[in-house]
Amino acid sequence: MTDFKDRERAEEAKFALDGETAFRIAARRNRLLGEWAAGLMHLTPEEADAYRKAVVQADFEEAGDEDVIRKLLGDLTAARVEMTEADIRAKLDEMTIESRRQLLGEV
Repeated sequence: MTDFKDRERAEEAKFALDGETAFRIAARRNRLLGEWAAGLMHLTPEEADAYRKAVVQADFEEAGDEDVIRKLLGDLTAARVEMTEADIRAKLDEMTIESRRQLLGEV
């Protein structure tokens, strides 16, 4: 019986760790996306810092990536940067890989 309980606890711990890792990867990805977009919009270093935080915060509006994509597309369009949703999705995929590489490289 204790083997089953131990296995159950191990699975729960792994599930929690996987969730935390996914959250950290997404947060880092969003920060990288914010940095990329801030550069395209020619923001000052202070504005870029605030913008990176705003992109990370935007991800808490709803599940999935649509809220981040919507924010980036709206802000880039308002700044007269030519960008399509497909461009942003491609950058999102690229930054997901980069954030995973950075995060798992630190471990």
